Amino acid sequence: MELRQLRGFVAVAGTGSVTAAAGTLGLAPASVSEQIRRLEDGLGVALFERTPRGMRLTPQGAALLPRARELLDHADEVRRAVTGGRRRVTIGALETLAATRLPAVVRRLSERRPDLDVDVRSLQRAELLSEVAEGRVDAGLLLDHGMRVGALGFSPPPGLDFLDVGEVALLLVAAPGGGDGPLLVSPPGCSIRMAADRTFGPEVPRRELGGIQTAREWARQGLGKALLPDFAVGGDLASGALVPLGSSAPPLALRLVWLRGREPSIREVLYALSA
Repeated sequence: MELRQLRGFVAVAGTGSVTAAAGTLGLAPASVSEQIRRLEDGLGVALFERTPRGMRLTPQGAALLPRARELLDHADEVRRAVTGGRRRVTIGALETLAATRLPAVVRRLSERRPDLDVDVRSLQRAELLSEVAEGRVDAGLLLDHGMRVGALGFSPPPGLDFLDVGEVALLLVAAPGGGDGPLLVSPPGCSIRMAADRTFGPEVPRRELGGIQTAREWARQGLGKALLPDFAVGGDLASGALVPLGSSAPPLALRLVWLRGREPSIREVLYALSA
């Protein structure tokens, strides 16, 4: 087995297609197909089922996948030890979490491991989960609920593990005297919108806006009420620009997700988040 063959295999497993994997690796699809063929020939087993909907792992491919990731991680570690290169970790997060929660994480990581470079990417949840599943992002920080990834109401890719590292309180707020207006909500698919839909029945009038920051500003101007995370409204509550309406939703979990089997490569991130 060659490392380039394993990289091609992991990329195809993560994306579900040779074409998408080729784009990720910066190679021609024919080159990736040849890598997979040589790997299968060398092992004497089929690693993928070729279906009209893409490449699906066989049982042998599923058994190889976590071990291939371990080998690639170990190869990177050996290369850094020999060349003196710095270790790089990429953390993805929803934009609001990247702005409010990740700075403390990056600070703790810098203090604990000054030899570690940390990249932060602000991504929407669907793209974030895809990047984690495909190995381009080491770990992702998002909002969820319940005892499994996606219990809030979205469908995650398979093979993810998670750690809950905190809670985010949700508060129903409005400007003083402005609580009789419609419920101001972010677009469908947003975690806060999902929580609002779970909390309020369809009979509650809604006005859909571009995001939680827009909903917050409209609420400040007396145009309705909004269910918002505590980190978005703390200053407004302290100043009196917004007031709580005495109704709230169950808190959301601040959840770190990663690809199962990659724990060794993100151990420092887990420590920093759980501190």
